[in-house]
Amino acid sequence: MSETEIALPAIRTSPASQNCSTFFNRTNASQLLDDTATMIPQTNVYRSVLGAGRQAPEFTLQCTPDQTVSLNEFRGRPVVLAFYPADFSPVCGDQMALYNEMLNEFQEFEAELVGLSVDGAWCHAAFAKQNKLHFPLLADFEPKGAVARSYGVYDEKDGTCERALFVIDRDGVIRWSYVSPIGVNPGANGILSALEDLQTKSETTDAAK
Repeated sequence: MSETEIALPAIRTSPASQNCSTFFNRTNASQLLDDTATMIPQTNVYRSVLGAGRQAPEFTLQCTPDQTVSLNEFRGRPVVLAFYPADFSPVCGDQMALYNEMLNEFQEFEAELVGLSVDGAWCHAAFAKQNKLHFPLLADFEPKGAVARSYGVYDEKDGTCERALFVIDRDGVIRWSYVSPIGVNPGANGILSALEDLQTKSETTDAAK
């Protein structure tokens, strides 16, 4: 399956997501990675990216200038973390707009989508307004890139997040991760495949009880 294919908008959302989406609405009117040295596709750069089976590092970040979101607020639902280099940068607008259009697809798996970059909350608000986004954008701003570092996807040279995706299960465990070349939109096919796998495993486990 190609990670460059286009991938998948929210009906049921968590309180945290609802709070941030309300703010944005107001302003608006697969590749598995081991947590070892992994080469980013089409580059000679190696990163120690957290892979499947690792507990997702907890975090609390601003989603608006006066609101924060914590990862543990989404416990009990799958979570998609979409790290990206910067607001208003090439590719990022198209990638986030694509995910915005596919929120309903993610919701079919009861999954929450969260975007993260090192931009501040005000910058995120302007970016969300321009692109009419309806999911939270979290500011990994201060300490700069601390959350990205904990997931192994901070670019020390450029001082930005890598273009990286993580699918986290209901128990807070990473089940899929992917790092895309910085100039390539990874689409959502990998995300959807990972969510489908999670759903299948969950249904199999429930049937066995």
